[in-house]
This record gives sequence, structure tokens and C-alpha cells, in this order.
Amino acid sequence: MSLKTSADTAPVHSDREWATFGLLAITYGAFGLLTWYSAIIPFWVLLPLGGFTACLHGSLCHEAVHGHPFRDSRANALLVAFSPIIWVPFLRYKMMHLAHHHDEYLTDPFDDPESWFLSPADYHSLTTPTRWLLRINNTVLGRLTIGPLIVFIRFVVSETKLIFSGRKDVITAWTWHLLAAAMVLYWALGVCAMPVWEFLICFVWAGTSLTLLRSYAEHRAHEETAGRSVIVETNPLISLMFLNNNLHAVHHAEPQLAWYNIPNRYRTAREHFLEANKGYMVDGYSRLFQKYSFTPHQPVSHPLLKKYAKKNRLKPNLTHSRTG
Repeated sequence: MSLKTSADTAPVHSDREWATFGLLAITYGAFGLLTWYSAIIPFWVLLPLGGFTACLHGSLCHEAVHGHPFRDSRANALLVAFSPIIWVPFLRYKMMHLAHHHDEYLTDPFDDPESWFLSPADYHSLTTPTRWLLRINNTVLGRLTIGPLIVFIRFVVSETKLIFSGRKDVITAWTWHLLAAAMVLYWALGVCAMPVWEFLICFVWAGTSLTLLRSYAEHRAHEETAGRSVIVETNPLISLMFLNNNLHAVHHAEPQLAWYNIPNRYRTAREHFLEANKGYMVDGYSRLFQKYSFTPHQPVSHPLLKKYAKKNRLKPNLTHSRTG
């Protein structure tokens, strides 16, 4: 059995789109309150709340990419433009994430801009310390701690190359983003007088870290396309933070579904999705910590690249940045 996949499937709208808009309003409200009262909120409280808020905003960006809550893509882009994480322009994320939804290239280190894999040749060309660092990054604890820095450096380097190559769409995306990021920073650092280090740790780093927890086991190397996307059955709070994107095989099979429709779709066709994705299911994120805190979930070097090449075009794609 296979799952239908398409990056171009039109979003399905309903009268429940108010839920997405309302959740975005709550997210911005939470960010405003956390920054405004940051001086009196204990650090150990601000860190998880800030990370949750920033990660939830990122999940709402994902909804906007897929056409929610509005039918107008410009309205959706404006809604989510003011990111607490600050370092990823929404328009660039949209370009790369839609490319990621060409499911025949999932995990392909050349054509999937969200892949953490490297080709064997690229991996073996690295220095020994770099290979060691990337192996650590493929553990849960590594991904949560050094992962945000690795993905940030990887993204900025690739984006800089594209900007200096004259890519007008990349330059435009960054121009609009810098204006929005300046407003976020003016509020947090100027109006609310948060220390820079506190903002970077409690919102930027923590939000990125939680986002990387969601994506840690999202995809695996597998010969069959449908077998590459995971189902993580978790608690309602984590599901809310990820807007049910933990049911990732459902999202890739039916990307037109809004976040609030995914759980029911999964419940009514659970066996179908688990059969289609070859049983790639994780019983909660705590299970990932138990199994992979110190052990890599996947190798850094893509183990099936030659087999992929028999079916897919595999050549360096210089139009994508890496967000892994």
C-alpha cells in the first residue's frame, strides 16, 4: 500500500480556521507577556515557556506554508512574519519546505533541503572532528544542545552564498525578514529591556531546540517513499506545540489537511497509515530519549544513496539552502 503525496495539493479550508488565527493571537500574546515580564519571571520558568512559545510559532509558520488560516498567501505570510526565533525568513522557509514535500526526494542530501544526511563522498571529505561532531548531532541530546548552532551556521552559510550569487527571491525574502526581525528585537530588547543573552537562550535557542526535537526522527532512510515518514504518538501538550505534525506520515500523505483535522484522520485510518509507512512509529518522544540520547538514530552518511539513484535524480541542487 502506498500513500498519495503531493507538494501542490490545495489546502482544505473549513469554518474552523478561526482556531489557527486564534492560536496565533495567543502565541503573540504569550510572547508579549513573557518578554514584558521577563525581569520578574524566573529563568527556569522563562526558558521552557519561551521555548514552547517560539516552537509553537514555528508550527504556525508551517501551517501558513500550507495555506492556513487564509486562502491569501500574502495574508498568511504577514500573520507569521514576526518570529521569536528570528533567524529564518518565512518566505525562504516556505520555498524550502515546499521543495521538501517532493516526497520522492525525502532524505536525499542533494534535493531535500530538510535532510540531515550527507552523501558518502561529502561525509568522508570532512575532517575527523567534524564527522565526530555530526555523529553527536545525530543523538537526541546532541540535536537539542548543539543542533541549533549547527543548523544556524549551515543555513546562514548557504543563504549567504545564494545572496552573493544574485538570487533576487532570496534577497527579497531577507529584506522583508530583517524588517520584521528588527521589530521583534526592538520590542524584546528595547521596550522590554531583556538582556540579549536571555532572549537568545529562552526564545531563539530553546525554540529551535524544541523544533529540532520534532524533526529528529521525522524521516529515515528507506527504499520506499512512504516508509520514510514517522508517526509519533504523544501527549496533547506536545501535539499542540507541534500542531500534530508529530503524526508526520499523515501530513506528508495529505499535506492539505489543517492541523486540527490531522488527529481524526489518523484515528480513523491508523492501520492504513502504519501499514503504508512500514510501521515506522514511535511511542512518544520519551522513547526517543530512552533509545537515542547517546546513540545516533541514523548515520550521517546516507546509507541508501545508490539505491535511491536507481529511481530518482540525484545530483547537487544549488538552489536550496539547508535547514535540516
